[in-house]
Amino acid sequence: MFMYKKKTLYGIMNLILCMCMMLSLTSCSGSETQVIPEESDGTIEIGFTFDSFIIERWERDRDVFVARAHELGAEVNVQNANGDVDAQISQIEYFIDKRVDAIVVVAVDCTALANVIAKAHRAGIKVISYDRLVSDANTDLYISFDNQEVGNLMAGSIISQIGKEGNIIMINGPLTDTNVPAVIEGFERRLEPGRITVEDTYYCNGWRPEYAFDYMNRYLADHDGVPPDAIMCGNDSIAGQTIKALSEHKLAGTCVVTGQDADLDACQRIVEGTQYMTVYKPVEKLAQRAAELTVEMVAQGRIVPEDTISDGTYQIPYEKLDPIEVTAENMDEVIIGTFHQRSEVYLNVDH
Repeated sequence: MFMYKKKTLYGIMNLILCMCMMLSLTSCSGSETQVIPEESDGTIEIGFTFDSFIIERWERDRDVFVARAHELGAEVNVQNANGDVDAQISQIEYFIDKRVDAIVVVAVDCTALANVIAKAHRAGIKVISYDRLVSDANTDLYISFDNQEVGNLMAGSIISQIGKEGNIIMINGPLTDTNVPAVIEGFERRLEPGRITVEDTYYCNGWRPEYAFDYMNRYLADHDGVPPDAIMCGNDSIAGQTIKALSEHKLAGTCVVTGQDADLDACQRIVEGTQYMTVYKPVEKLAQRAAELTVEMVAQGRIVPEDTISDGTYQIPYEKLDPIEVTAENMDEVIIGTFHQRSEVYLNVDH
């Protein structure tokens, strides 16, 4: 009986000793618990948060980026913010908690992410502004197309059709997208030498194209059903809804309409004659290059930029790609077999 009690006493003392050792490990850094990092298998982990997939091209960007990252041995966790900036902030915080190596952002609101990106940087995570430059955040890279050149190409197309005089309106995306002011700047700069009047400028909140439809109907009602000489649209979805409104007034094809992204339905409208041009931005090239630079940045700690750009506060590395003007004249050369199939683009056109 004595031996049993003695063994029990020793067991209790050993248990207390073990508990004390555990407590000392969890309290040695003050009130915070020390967390032993999980062992990594060396795979680069990338978090990618998109504004939404309202714009057709983003699904293509996603698929190409993920495929190229996989080829380079990286894994990609894709999140969709559905146009909600608070959701996007939560997604970035989730990536921080997951301890990813890099976060790629297509910003919902380019002015609202600086604080959460600073948090990512404090955690040692690289952050890339993809296509849209996040303001005042000192992201580690901005990769996009030359957005001022996009505006320049749109203006050049309009001038080629209406000359250096006429009335136009501009239906843009939201100013929370830093690309929008850049496109407008390039557009207006090209117009300066002429006498083209910009009658009105409208912004579609959240890039929602239905707002363009409503605006165009209001414009026609206020102008006795007479359209402007040309309409500069921020993207092809906006152009599509603008042309829908014109069509309901039997005005489709009576004025020059421009867009960007080379969406399939926009290319169809171009060969059909209701939209004059779009700006093709080879997103495969952009997405592949972004994946390559992201992996390189994680592996090497930094990249040597070809250029830099101001995000309002900081000069950050900037890589820009060239956009291409597309009209009916060069559709086959630029788009067919590269971005869309001929049977799809010419679906409604007899040849």
